[in-house]
Amino acid sequence: MKENSPISEQQSLHATNNLSSAASKSLKELIDSLSQEQIFNQDLLLSLSFALRSFTNLQRFLEVIPLLVTQLVGVKGALLIPFQDNGSLWCEQLQIVPTDEDQELFRQLFLLEEGKKMGFGMQERNIAMLDGLVQRYFDSSNLIAASIVSRGRQRGRLYAFDKKEIVFGSNVHRKHIQIVADLTGVAIENDAIFQVIRNHEKVDRQISIGAEIQSQLLPDQCPIIDGVELAACCRPAFQVGGDYYDFMPTRPDLTATAKASGRWAFVIGDVMGKGVPAGLLMTMLRGMLRAEVLTGLTPDSILHDLNQLALEDLTQSHRFVTLFYSDFDAQSRKLRFANAAHNPPLLWSANSKSISRLDAPGLLIGLQPEAEYGCGEIVLQPGDVLLYYTDGVTEAPGISGERFDETRLITFLDKFAREGLGAKQILNKLFDRLDGFVGVSDQHLEDDASMVVLKVNEDQRFLN
Repeated sequence: MKENSPISEQQSLHATNNLSSAASKSLKELIDSLSQEQIFNQDLLLSLSFALRSFTNLQRFLEVIPLLVTQLVGVKGALLIPFQDNGSLWCEQLQIVPTDEDQELFRQLFLLEEGKKMGFGMQERNIAMLDGLVQRYFDSSNLIAASIVSRGRQRGRLYAFDKKEIVFGSNVHRKHIQIVADLTGVAIENDAIFQVIRNHEKVDRQISIGAEIQSQLLPDQCPIIDGVELAACCRPAFQVGGDYYDFMPTRPDLTATAKASGRWAFVIGDVMGKGVPAGLLMTMLRGMLRAEVLTGLTPDSILHDLNQLALEDLTQSHRFVTLFYSDFDAQSRKLRFANAAHNPPLLWSANSKSISRLDAPGLLIGLQPEAEYGCGEIVLQPGDVLLYYTDGVTEAPGISGERFDETRLITFLDKFAREGLGAKQILNKLFDRLDGFVGVSDQHLEDDASMVVLKVNEDQRFLN
């Protein structure tokens, strides 16, 4: 028996080695299997990430989410219940795999009155109610859920389910489901942002059209009037502005030559406010004013009638209008004017080399019915320079926060008028000084800024 003992030990050792080798092989196979599963899962997640970066159709993206969960976790099915941007159930985007599960559950979700309310998905009790409804439907199944959250907001719920006897829900499974839920949240959030961008683009196109129409309403060039030079420019703070200026012959039926030596209306105005509403109101006022000019009434009567016509519309819009109206007779050089609380134009006298304001008493257009307006008149002399402007010029803020103000405007007007510059040169230099003060390369004007320069030719010799 002793002779056989060494043989038995060798056999035992050999058997042990065989078992160890088999265990190592099995362990290696298990590791290989796990590695392949990890690679497979990584490929799925990478595919989803790629789809997120390149998708243009949210519905197509959401359709693959439940299918991806079933592949990633290895379960029978998955359900996606997204919320709309206002927090209500997004029933049109419900997704489920397998698709034969959807009829009764989807019907219940569509009939859920609470789910139709804004902010439904933003309340924890509603999330619990939703989870309970889904759990009751999948009562015979093992179910786990994950929140779809983006930027701190609930964007939906993602569920994975399988038979009761199928055990899943490990930390790895939950992490994978949550990763898919997070990517889904990003997709929903991105789509919401894209929709906002598209809406803004539509609005921008409409504003651009409005700006183009409004720019066509402003004179594209100054008229030719005997004995004077004219130059004008409007610099809106936005694409559409509330500033307005115009030159209108009181007898548009005359020939061009007759009009040049006739009577002209010069007007400048400003709707309180900026942007599209102000631009629309100013467009309306332009039509009313042009009709009033044809009556041939005095400036104060025209402002009175305009106030009566526009009062209701302006009251409803809670806006008012400042307006300076004047008419100029090219034969006599007489300028009559009325003011509805607008910035008084500045008159540089060639004789006295001084600046005065042209003003007359009057209330804002649209402030109260039966408002009365005063009327003034003056005879312009050769070399005189008249500057009409809106408060966007004097109220323009500089880099230091200081306003451009009227004093600074008067100083520059006096300087350029003394230099004997023409109307266009004076206008350009005034805007250059305004731009330099504001620093337009760094910031935009806060309000629309408009200026009109009228200069009486110095070589004219008119009869009074």
